[in-house]
Amino acid sequence: MEIKEKRPFLKNLITLGAVTIILFGAIWWISSFVVKDGGGDLTARDNKLALVRIEGVITESEDIVRQIKKYREDSSIKGIVLRIDSPGGAVGPSQEIYKEVLKTTEGKKVVASMGGLAASGGYYIACAANKVFANPGTITGSIGVIMAFSNFEELMKKLGLKTTVIKSGKFKDVGSPVRELTEEERKILQNVSDDIHGQFIEAVAKGRNLKMESVKELADGRIFSGRQAKESGLIDELGTLEDAISYATNLVGIKEKAKIVQERKEKNILLRLFKEDFSSLIPSPLNTKLLGAQYIWQY
Repeated sequence: MEIKEKRPFLKNLITLGAVTIILFGAIWWISSFVVKDGGGDLTARDNKLALVRIEGVITESEDIVRQIKKYREDSSIKGIVLRIDSPGGAVGPSQEIYKEVLKTTEGKKVVASMGGLAASGGYYIACAANKVFANPGTITGSIGVIMAFSNFEELMKKLGLKTTVIKSGKFKDVGSPVRELTEEERKILQNVSDDIHGQFIEAVAKGRNLKMESVKELADGRIFSGRQAKESGLIDELGTLEDAISYATNLVGIKEKAKIVQERKEKNILLRLFKEDFSSLIPSPLNTKLLGAQYIWQY
């Protein structure tokens, strides 16, 4: 008899728990698409600019590409401002974001604003924009490619560890951490690096309307201040984020103060633990998303 009386209570408890989980999930999902407004009524459809933030080490492109595409296809968004504060990152994701920005400029204006740091892959992305702003002290440039390999051979010897490698080709384990690179392998990796470096140079020359030879002189991996970058033609204007927004407002023909639309970052730390990608916090030798060639300034 007691078991029968408890079953409805248990059933209701389970139902309540399921409803709570569904409700929590719905709120979480909706929060990803909540936008915040720079002030005013979001129903106005003729004076909106979208702000997309590219921050931290670039390990993947999906979220940024999604945002750019969403704003490109939204007729109420008249232009996009990219706020870049990144040392760069993996080559593939940087190129994917660059391509999405370039595609967007075919139909909408995109203005890039550099924060404290917009180097290597961060600068690569900026080159696709219609106009590039930087602060005088912004660290930018670092046009180059880096491939870093760790070697634990001596440590393994001290620990008495040995590794047996079975491979289908002589170069299958290039970059192995348990042995030194051969000269032949170094040449292979250098050729790959040079090719990817050439792609970077081509993107800068195209985006900045510079001659290839001029870019090559600047593309030795060195960094520049924002002021130096302007003198070299790597950026267009010195200015803050507000300056970039003001320029974009005029560029797209908005007569009044633009309303800024951007995706809100989740403030709840528990939700961010589920939603954020913390791979950028892992040192690059241990971060699988940053193995191989990188457009990154390692400071």
